[in-house]
Amino acid sequence: MDRIETQSFSEMLSHYFALFWHWGWLLILTTVLAGSAAFITSKLIIPIYQASTLILVNPAPASTTQDYTSLIAGQALAQTYVQLVTARPILEGVITKLGLSISPDDLIKDITSKVVGTTQLIQVNVEDRDPRRAAQIANALIAEFSDQNMAEQASRYAASKLSLENQLTQLQQQIQNTNQVLTDLASDPSRQSERDQLNLTLAQYQQSYANLLQSYEQLRLAETQSISTIVQKEPAIPPEKPIRPKTMRDTILASFVGLMLGAGIVFLIEAMDDTLKGPEDVNRKLGLPVLGFIATHKAQETKLITVSEPLSPISEAFRSLRTNLQYASVDQPLRSVMVTSPSPADGKSTIAGNLAVIIAQAGRHVVLLDADLRRPMIHKLLRISNRAGLSGFFTEAEFSLNGNIRRTEVPNLGAITTGDLPPNPSELLASDKMTKILEQICNLADFVVLDTPPVLVVTDAAVLASKVDGVLLVVKPGVSKLQACKQAIEQLKIVGAHILGVVLNDVEINRSRYRYSSYKRYYQDSYKKRYKQDSEKSTTR
Repeated sequence: MDRIETQSFSEMLSHYFALFWHWGWLLILTTVLAGSAAFITSKLIIPIYQASTLILVNPAPASTTQDYTSLIAGQALAQTYVQLVTARPILEGVITKLGLSISPDDLIKDITSKVVGTTQLIQVNVEDRDPRRAAQIANALIAEFSDQNMAEQASRYAASKLSLENQLTQLQQQIQNTNQVLTDLASDPSRQSERDQLNLTLAQYQQSYANLLQSYEQLRLAETQSISTIVQKEPAIPPEKPIRPKTMRDTILASFVGLMLGAGIVFLIEAMDDTLKGPEDVNRKLGLPVLGFIATHKAQETKLITVSEPLSPISEAFRSLRTNLQYASVDQPLRSVMVTSPSPADGKSTIAGNLAVIIAQAGRHVVLLDADLRRPMIHKLLRISNRAGLSGFFTEAEFSLNGNIRRTEVPNLGAITTGDLPPNPSELLASDKMTKILEQICNLADFVVLDTPPVLVVTDAAVLASKVDGVLLVVKPGVSKLQACKQAIEQLKIVGAHILGVVLNDVEINRSRYRYSSYKRYYQDSYKKRYKQDSEKSTTR
């Protein structure tokens, strides 16, 4: 169980690595584009600075106790001051004091205030393009709020204080006048009774003055005890760095968003993509083995790579295909193999031609039969004439293959081309005469390779599939549709075809999800001897 889980995890990891390798360019592109856009935008935006100041709300001493209710009242007062600090009269006072050319409605947009936690501290933030002006506005705002707050609270006692002050002034004036009269009467002994009366009056005035003065002091004390004050604990200073834009942060966040966007695009493409990607898809979704893996190469219509470059990695890939074919049917040795594909342009003719060459290089006598009576390609690949061929056998009552198997430049390889293209290829290929033709070819050769049209285009491949020992299906990764491959396999199974496996053709190694480039040097170095041995065997025979 642990081994299975480890293998499953390894396959999953390999799948995601291959997926990243295949779509890495898109992920990098979206990441770079998003990050670059955020970086350029941040550089074009005018920087905004933020100055902060911290104030402490001191509740009135008369309301200050040590109980929980007093604490809640202090916090409630701080919440009230948070709303009042940006009141319109305060903002108008700041604008007037600093001479700002801005309206209160615009200024309030740049000011935020909040209570710090559950304390009686209030933090006021001011944003502005000029860091120095931001600090000036913050400090002026607190000063103006403190002045107006003190003035508003003091106004509750202003009338009482003014009344007492007027009474004290009047009594003081009366005391001064009485003292002046007593001074004037001091030299006249006959007016002693009048002086006594004035002294009594003066004493009454002084007593009343003392009482009023005591009331005045009590009123002032009450005023002091009932006024809440604001203390600026941390004055605002001009900030050195802007709060926005934060170029580095915005660039990183935008890059991450771009990466996620790219991953979403990849996920969407993968979810909508119905093509086969590689060996794992063939094994899991089609239930067939992969017998060959042919990388992308510069194929020529008039030359096979196994002939022009026998020591190339591509030629070695065909040798691997030849070896895998030997083990594809152990119970019944293969004498004839049909090469086809689900749809056109999968490269089945090139696969058939190169496979025939590789088998011939191993010393076996091979006949390459072009059974594509609609778009023949074998004569072009082998550079031979197509004047006479398979179609001519059907018009002869007694046909003979002698002289009709064309010699090629490859030792041990003969070819039968299509000849003139008939109007009814499907009927000809399905006839008993075609069965006899194949039997005679197999009697004369060690191995026969047939090139046929695509399965889903016409019925030619389906009618021939039951006449050969095995069928080789050519699939192009990233191009061949999964449903098309399933339908082609279903049609071949209906006629009783023996499907040997799949050849993955035209695989872009450098961009593929499956990395096989590490084998290139191995192919070039280690298989030179094998090719020489095959050539020696061919010459000997």
